[in-house]
Amino acid sequence: MMQKAIIALFLFIGLLPSVAQAQQRLSLIRDVEIERYMHEWFSPILRAAGLTDHSVDIILVNDSTLNAYVAGGSNVFFHTGLLTETDNVGEVIGVFSHELGHITGGHLIRGREAANQAGIQALATTLIGLGAAIASGSGQAAGAAITAGQAMGANHFLSHSRVQESSADQAALSFMQDAHLNPQGFRSFLVKLEDQELLPAGQQVEYVRTHPLTTNRIESVSARIDASPYVDKELPAAWQEQHARMKAKLIGFITPDRVKYIYKENDKSIAADYARAIAAYRQSNFDEAKLALEGLLKQEPKNPYFAELLGQVYRDSGDINEAIKYFNQADQNLEKPSALIKTGLAHVWLEKDRTNSSAYQAIKYLKQALNLDDKTSSVYRLLATAYGRVGQDGLAKLYLAEEGLLRGDYDYARRQVEAASRDIKQDSPDYLKAQDLLLVIKQRQEKKDG
Repeated sequence: MMQKAIIALFLFIGLLPSVAQAQQRLSLIRDVEIERYMHEWFSPILRAAGLTDHSVDIILVNDSTLNAYVAGGSNVFFHTGLLTETDNVGEVIGVFSHELGHITGGHLIRGREAANQAGIQALATTLIGLGAAIASGSGQAAGAAITAGQAMGANHFLSHSRVQESSADQAALSFMQDAHLNPQGFRSFLVKLEDQELLPAGQQVEYVRTHPLTTNRIESVSARIDASPYVDKELPAAWQEQHARMKAKLIGFITPDRVKYIYKENDKSIAADYARAIAAYRQSNFDEAKLALEGLLKQEPKNPYFAELLGQVYRDSGDINEAIKYFNQADQNLEKPSALIKTGLAHVWLEKDRTNSSAYQAIKYLKQALNLDDKTSSVYRLLATAYGRVGQDGLAKLYLAEEGLLRGDYDYARRQVEAASRDIKQDSPDYLKAQDLLLVIKQRQEKKDG
């Protein structure tokens, strides 16, 4: 899913250590498998914190640096570089629990107050509004006009004090204890970072630069971990396997050349075979990728993620009928439906041919995807394409308007909805929807200009 599932590029100035790096575009990754694994791991922690399963958004950033942070509200960002450096699922859970401690401790609010006092209100406003950009998948909405001066101040804005770090540590340990989870992974992750503080600031990993470590912190964490009644309790074996597959997927997609060095020939685990299959796909060795994935599906015939990836391989190698078959298999084998997989299924139907029948199949799946997640702009773009194929230009423009609204491009959205209103029959439900959308666009534009 990941090669085709980088859904948004945006400037996120606040987390980067220099102006030059601040001007780079970072990519967000959407992947059903990884997102669902992390949701399963983190649910007990969220419940222990008195929160619902969907009260915090987990965002994956395609970045090789070792970092995780909270920004833009209740959003926890994980760099892929951090995830691939973890040795077990407990380390990922520990990092999440710590970041959740910052959220529940109100550290973002205090940081915002400090930012205001420092005279960088514009920066704070930008970061507060990040949630809308995440939801829309829009680079423009993420604030492409942030200045270099703001970028310089952002690193400080998102940094935590040692007091806040200790507070978040203690909250994390409480969450893990209340969730009856072994906290050892949190300590092993911190120990990995301990030597970083001896390096010059410019050579330290980002996590250490924004999350200062001290020997006292680690000692305090260790004292509570050793006293935990769950210190000898193993985390679920299924979670450890999920973690291994997550790492294999990330390494295979992001650095396929490294797979043969990380996963030796004598490693016959499913995670190793998964990494090899993905690397072959990324290197356009489609026959090798098909063979590897078919082997994995023989071992786990109902695995939707193996089927999804095999569908991608067939799509990119030009066999659309087989691609539809495997995307459909993935869709049917999921325990809970996924907007991302339904969108992928719709996409291959649009690539099949230019007949009305294929377009209406795509529309069916895209409507299902919207019912599951109406905040992904690419779904609206594909719906516009599908309705254009069947000659319903008014509806095509209406969906382009909704896409523009999500991206924060209000001028574009307004032009599209006004054009749609001329093509759609007056007093029809779609016409009334267009008028409601036009009102929303005008309100958003006035708020932005005011």
